[in-house]
Amino acid sequence: MKRTRNKQRVFTGMLFMAVLLPVFAAAQPGAGTVKAARHEFTIQQAVDYAKKNNVNVKNALLEVQYQEQVNKEVTSRAYPGINASLGTTYNPNVATQVIPNFISPATYQVLIDEGVKNGSGNPIQMPADFGMIAAQFGTKYSASAGISLSQLLFDGQVFVGLQARDATMRFARKNAEVTEEMIRTNIYKLYYQLVVSKTQVELLDANIDRLEKLLKDTRIIYDNGFTEKLDVDKLTVQLTNLQTEKNKVLNNISNGYYGLKVLLGMPVQDELVLVDQLTADQIRDGILEGSIYSYEDRKDYQYAQIGKELREFNIRRYKLSQIPTISLNGQYAKNAQRDKWNFLGKGDWFTISSVSLNMAIPIFNGFYTKSKIQQTKIQLRQAENQIEAMKLAIDSEVETAKNSYRSAISNMDYQKKNMELAEKVYQQTKKKYEVGTGSQTEINAAQVELKTAQNGYITALYDAVIARIDFLKATGKL
Repeated sequence: MKRTRNKQRVFTGMLFMAVLLPVFAAAQPGAGTVKAARHEFTIQQAVDYAKKNNVNVKNALLEVQYQEQVNKEVTSRAYPGINASLGTTYNPNVATQVIPNFISPATYQVLIDEGVKNGSGNPIQMPADFGMIAAQFGTKYSASAGISLSQLLFDGQVFVGLQARDATMRFARKNAEVTEEMIRTNIYKLYYQLVVSKTQVELLDANIDRLEKLLKDTRIIYDNGFTEKLDVDKLTVQLTNLQTEKNKVLNNISNGYYGLKVLLGMPVQDELVLVDQLTADQIRDGILEGSIYSYEDRKDYQYAQIGKELREFNIRRYKLSQIPTISLNGQYAKNAQRDKWNFLGKGDWFTISSVSLNMAIPIFNGFYTKSKIQQTKIQLRQAENQIEAMKLAIDSEVETAKNSYRSAISNMDYQKKNMELAEKVYQQTKKKYEVGTGSQTEINAAQVELKTAQNGYITALYDAVIARIDFLKATGKL
């Protein structure tokens, strides 16, 4: 009996393996005031609901939107940049500069040319040094208004960035698909675990009904003096243990539903009804027949391949950074100077315009680019090695899942037959007990064996479900 209870506890404890129980603490105190909705879901409807509401899936989809904006940022570098400017300046003290005296020599030269003489009657001579003069250039007020344009005509890194836009979007989308697959796998396992739990409860109810009838019959036999009070007490204890076990199972199932709601992104106060049924034939379903798989069917393999493609783009980006970049710049502006701030009135505005074509030629940057190219080549080789390792891991995962599935199906069939046989043994033992040719010990033993067989079947049924899901995931067909 103790061994049976331990097996039962092991199985019911499995309900917690796929979920984190602390999530129940996240329920808000006022959650009971929110009107609960009712959801009747098949497994596919549950998966579809999670795609829209699971927080990890939603964040992965937001990452796709984020990458779209990053791509627009890359694209913007290929478009012209246009800027307008408007400004005014006030100079309380106009800057003074000291310059050579260029006025006096011209004056002296005129006097010399005219033959003017000094006070002594001698011709005027050109002095050797005229000294310096202080002069102010500019006005107290100035204003300018203009527009400028810059266009990148060629940049190797921008060119590669434009080419890589499609790959980066596929990388982000594939990451979302990998996340969805992970959530889908967990939902499948927990969904069908809860479906299996219905069978467990049904078997417990059947055992309780049998024990209640047996207890009733034993009491009648006891009242007629054909059995001991001890036999009645033993059956009462067994019935109480079964009822307690059922309560524990129901509590674990309730917690399992909470965990499934968390995976789905569903409010915990909503009612969730699982529509799908599960039979041994559905689990068997011949999925091993013609079970040919391709690496390309795996989302994580596709994700790794796109990652490798991005590494190759990175190498090209650094290689093209070694060639010249060409840009075109243009400017058109108006400028005015005033002694008073009256730019909105009449006055001259002077035009400034320019067009320039520039080429930047990288010559030497301390081997920085060479180092970056080597780094990205190493990263590419690492990505290639990871892909080869992933192939080996996928092969191993598929074969392991195939073996586990075959073993689980075989064990499920064996445990089902064993349970059916234990049921027949119990019924025959019960008939012998009722006609007085069997003992209480025999029927107690038959009851224990039946319950053990039922627990074995429930465990085998769940193992087969998990093995099926693991095989479909391994072959990329879930």
